[in-house]
Amino acid sequence: MGYKDIRVANVKDFKKGEMRQVSVEDNEILLARVEDGFFATVARCTHYGAPLEKGVLNGERVICPWHNACFGVKSGKLEEPPALDALPRFPVRVEGEDLVVQLPEKISAQRTPDMTGYNPQADNRTFVVLGTGAAGSAAAETLRQAGFEGRVVMLTKEDILPYDRTALSKKYLQNDSKKDSLVLRSLEFYNEWDIEVYSHKSVTLVEPLKKTITFEDNTIFEYDALLVATGGKPRNLKVPGADLDNIFTLRKPEDADKILAVAENAKTAVVVGSSFIGMEAASSLAQRDIEVTVVAPGTVPFEKILGGDIGATFRKLHESNGVSFRMGTKVKQFEGKGKVETAVLENGESLNADLVIIGIGVEPVTDFLQDIELNEKDGSVIVNEYLQAADNLYVAGDIARFPYAATGELTRIEHWRLAQQHGRVAARNMIGEKIKFASVPFFWSGQFDVKLRYAGHAEKWDDIIIQGNLNEQEFLAFYVKDNQVLAVAGSQHDKDIAAITELMRSQQMPSEDEVRQTKINWVEKLNSQQLAVG
Repeated sequence: MGYKDIRVANVKDFKKGEMRQVSVEDNEILLARVEDGFFATVARCTHYGAPLEKGVLNGERVICPWHNACFGVKSGKLEEPPALDALPRFPVRVEGEDLVVQLPEKISAQRTPDMTGYNPQADNRTFVVLGTGAAGSAAAETLRQAGFEGRVVMLTKEDILPYDRTALSKKYLQNDSKKDSLVLRSLEFYNEWDIEVYSHKSVTLVEPLKKTITFEDNTIFEYDALLVATGGKPRNLKVPGADLDNIFTLRKPEDADKILAVAENAKTAVVVGSSFIGMEAASSLAQRDIEVTVVAPGTVPFEKILGGDIGATFRKLHESNGVSFRMGTKVKQFEGKGKVETAVLENGESLNADLVIIGIGVEPVTDFLQDIELNEKDGSVIVNEYLQAADNLYVAGDIARFPYAATGELTRIEHWRLAQQHGRVAARNMIGEKIKFASVPFFWSGQFDVKLRYAGHAEKWDDIIIQGNLNEQEFLAFYVKDNQVLAVAGSQHDKDIAAITELMRSQQMPSEDEVRQTKINWVEKLNSQQLAVG
């Protein structure tokens, strides 16, 4: 491949800690100045193509504005998910006052992180990853990225390679993407890096003391280290008529495919539950011109997660797009001949329903674990700060109840990105590193044309400080307890939330009093903290 040197900018155009997107012969590259060094990478995040220029640069870390993937700007190295690939980087040199970048003839949008393959002469151990969701797939790749040369085996009950579950209730349900687009990596990728993926593997027993896995057919598999990342199964509504056709939960691609098949001819839909799966599904179905009604026992959507005011804002957003709500009640029963036709509510009302989506949460899949401490309430697995539950057994994702670094409390969080963070840390601990899990949770949601970002974690709060205009879905909301900001939610403030996430990560988040009393420029706040540390 040929290369060419191109003058792209003047040295004086860049201040320390500044990054900028630059057009170079029909390509876009990101130029960044870190202290007195200049660095160049591709300009867009390798996850969903967000312009990294719109994010923030914290020291050597560039943070994506959309979903908070993080990269090392000097090397292009992936540092935080949800991206899977690193940024291609390009050599930069200074000639006089000119910045000259050496670019290949063809620029790739992403770069596979450096990985090793299987070398039984160097390492004859077998590491098993049970579950191929966000945590499991991230762990398997991280093992190879961290230099593990033993055998890596991934086991799943499903019949599809690891896929992006976050898309199911959004673009996929709107019929804007195809099933192939969900898959995170190709079979060729797993074969190239000697990651064995076995589908249709139903596990009935894990015995940590014996280091064995028993399958449904009674065959037994031995391991040297195991990561359990089996995730959750959707809760079903236990009411009369719940077994009628066209009543669905939404967890897997086949669930979405069944919903889409029915939605082709559906005029009415009932969504049970007003948290993220329910509300995203309601948004997607409404955009297919289906008359949607959301039923939930709370006062407003998202009340337990986002609070009443923001919940009311999202209700108004949905209502302005044709979605109806029946709050403060529950479904009493479903009626129909063979397939659902009506949802009968506890308040006596009956709703027409050509299809129903149940979105009332998930239950941890952990009943096959022996000699492991489980939470009495939900069956989640209690782990230490290293995500370890037993000797050479680690747990990640929706089923893990772990010490949350910000508070020290045992916490279970059902976030896609957090599960990936779990998987990356657990994998490194499996190979002998001692890394405490201290990452900042972050999740996102898209409903109609509004994008919500949320950083941190707050199950209870003393107050919510709201800045902005809720009527225009432009806001930052700070969840505070004991004068500490535990979490921040926002819309139309992507750069601010990227900066806030970094402040949380470095434990430099301002107090509740400062947030109340000061109009904070969050990017400048982050930059000033960098200078103070430096």
